[in-house]
Amino acid sequence: MGEPQEENDLFFVCSGIEYISRKTKNTKKIIIEKLGKENIKKIYELAEIYHSENIDKVADEFIEKCDIVNGEYDITENCKYRVPTFWEIGKVYQRLILKVNNNKNDYIETLINVLSSWIIEKIDDYNSSMYYENPDYIYECYIEGKIL
Repeated sequence: MGEPQEENDLFFVCSGIEYISRKTKNTKKIIIEKLGKENIKKIYELAEIYHSENIDKVADEFIEKCDIVNGEYDITENCKYRVPTFWEIGKVYQRLILKVNNNKNDYIETLINVLSSWIIEKIDDYNSSMYYENPDYIYECYIEGKIL
């Protein structure tokens, strides 16, 4: 049996934010600010529908709607190793969010807090091992506010 629909929808939102971040070369924090809580909530509520559409089309819709301009935060440019897909990183974010607060009524608020936090910059460093560390380790680092 697969994961609950709400968790799959959260995964889609996390992956979509990662996709928009890479496409526009902006930090997740900037993407979160530009999208705003209402648009993030909309993506979550319509995730099952958006998931069947082309991710470029969905991303472009929100990039245009929220006037997200290109930045200079390119997390793939200096990567010495294989760059994880936006789906893989979306799963890392989803797992962390679920560990921080697994109440589906709080997913959006928790997502905003987690993806705007210090640990995302560490996960974004694909030359480090942080993004593929054990989810419990990433969670403990997040809670402690530092790399352990």
